[in-house]
Amino acid sequence: MNHSRRRFLGTAAALGLSGAGFSTARAWAAPRFAADPFALGVASGDPLPGGVVLWTRLAPDPLAPDGRGGVPDGRVAVSWQVAEDERFTRVVQRGTAQAVPELAHSVHAEVTGLTPGRDWFYRFRVDGSGDISPTGRTRTAPAAGTSPAAVTFAFASCQCWYEGFYTAYRHMAAEDLDFVVHLGDYLYEYGVGANGGVRGMTLDASFQHETYSLADYRNRHALYRLDPDLQAAHLAFPWILTWDDHEVENNWAGDTAQIDKDGFPDDDPASFRARKTAAFQAYYEHLPLRLPQKPTGSSAQLYRRLAFGDLLGLHVLDTRSYRDDQVCGDGTKPGCDAERSDPARTMLGPGQERWLLDGLESSGARWNVLANQTLVAQVDHDPDPAVVSSGLDMWDGYAAARDRLLGGMHRRGVRNPVVLTGDIHRSVVADLKLDFDDPDSPVVATEFAGTSVSSGGDGTAMDTFGFDWMAPGVNPHLKWHNSQRGYTVCRAGGNEFTADYRVLPYVSSPGAGVTTPARFAVEDGRPGAQRI
Repeated sequence: MNHSRRRFLGTAAALGLSGAGFSTARAWAAPRFAADPFALGVASGDPLPGGVVLWTRLAPDPLAPDGRGGVPDGRVAVSWQVAEDERFTRVVQRGTAQAVPELAHSVHAEVTGLTPGRDWFYRFRVDGSGDISPTGRTRTAPAAGTSPAAVTFAFASCQCWYEGFYTAYRHMAAEDLDFVVHLGDYLYEYGVGANGGVRGMTLDASFQHETYSLADYRNRHALYRLDPDLQAAHLAFPWILTWDDHEVENNWAGDTAQIDKDGFPDDDPASFRARKTAAFQAYYEHLPLRLPQKPTGSSAQLYRRLAFGDLLGLHVLDTRSYRDDQVCGDGTKPGCDAERSDPARTMLGPGQERWLLDGLESSGARWNVLANQTLVAQVDHDPDPAVVSSGLDMWDGYAAARDRLLGGMHRRGVRNPVVLTGDIHRSVVADLKLDFDDPDSPVVATEFAGTSVSSGGDGTAMDTFGFDWMAPGVNPHLKWHNSQRGYTVCRAGGNEFTADYRVLPYVSSPGAGVTTPARFAVEDGRPGAQRI
């Protein structure tokens, strides 16, 4: 493909696939901003062999009460460049996207025509004003059919802004990674408190209640995106994201809201769909997602599949949008065995479940990694051998659906399945078995559950949950537990898949160091994790 054709395709991608669509706003030919329009930073995401999606949002007043970021209702032309070097002396792609008020002046430029498997640098410029963004670094995926020696990535989840600083992201930005996987709870819908919790930041009254309107969700995202450590991690690597519950509301399930405790009229499906519509739009506006992930009202398809040569296939799941409501009033409790084992109940929905199992079976990848939200492994929360207490929001609450997933992978001979999990604010390594109650049942896959970035505040190596879960004989398939904050670095190689658990001693103040208290490996062709 010659240079001029590559430039044309890159420009067409930005204009036609930016997600802006048609706007009724007039063009703002000579924009002038009172402050930095790139205050929320830049990001890239969903790397393919030939390109990535580049993101920014113009917001010189990011926390403006109306959620518009301080930009008038006009279309703004934003140019972008991709170069081989950080000084942009060798620009290989460029284009222009329209930042429109209908999408909070966000930009999603889908760049094509790049060489696979290498680093690139990118930046944005506001046409007419000359404002230039920070420079981001991204990396394209290896070419299809190639066999890279290794793919290294980190995964993280659960970053409650007011419960802790994002020091984990500062350390993550210093790693040598191909990409980052975020498993959900990018923000929290709750009010941030009068002083922003540990942040000690005074915010107006609109931040003191749950998010409900589009302006609420936009400003909560903007608040999180102002964090310099989070911006640094986005600047350093492409991200692959999916949501869990708090991007909308705690423990939502399909079109069913959590039992109303906040005074918002979202108990009926129609009202909750309106809330989801606002939450989904703000999520898209603030993250490097491609056009197929752009929501239509209260619907969006977050599940998708990315390949990294023939070494790693990443199957990104959405365990919220299609699940049945939690049984027995949700929570963690004994009993409910018949309800949670009902074969009619689903976690993924029939379409996504079929897509996942069919894709796993046909995958030619050596390692098949599931980016999943809630814990798959069976966990008895009560150390009393006479009592079995289950978490009903986890896969334990959807036991028949879990049987279909693990049994389906076993019957279809899926190669080296590894599950990555967030949500639980603790690190857990587990063998996933066909029958968790049978010591002789085969191990089907390995689960690496990662802790939170900040949610839950300062942690400890062990807490009450940890002692209960790891009590002798209670959950013998669990290999390790830790309840400190941090992230996990994974490396998929030709012979093994490793997971290094990075943890911080505290997040209630900035500046904590990072250590690696545990490292596990899965051998090619041998499911189950071994500590190394």
